[in-house]
Amino acid sequence: MFHLQAGLTGTAMTTVTESNTAQTMRSGSLPVFATPSMCALMEEAACAAVANCLEEGTGTVGISLSITHSAPTALGKQVEAEAQLTSVEGRKLTFAVIAKDDKGTIGKGIHERFIIDNAKFMAKLNK
Repeated sequence: MFHLQAGLTGTAMTTVTESNTAQTMRSGSLPVFATPSMCALMEEAACAAVANCLEEGTGTVGISLSITHSAPTALGKQVEAEAQLTSVEGRKLTFAVIAKDDKGTIGKGIHERFIIDNAKFMAKLNK
């Protein structure tokens, strides 16, 4: 069925700009990397970890994300997220996620995704 196994990793990178700050995203009032932006980057890394292992016509959707955001990142700095697949339980995938900037870890946590049939998922949505 699926060719997924624990240990797969994926990464995603971004630069902190006005568009992904807490101030712009309304998740805070300061011009620093926003927690919602970090969450999205972690999800992007998880998607990248399994993208080449999914059957044609399938995808994944996020079902939970439990993270800490422990340090700020300034405008102009790069942030990299890494996701490691730690568990495959049927169609449920669990990842350890971490985000870092040039000073070290800025956030980490656990992210779960569910494998879906893209067409069925969209058909259900459009009912």
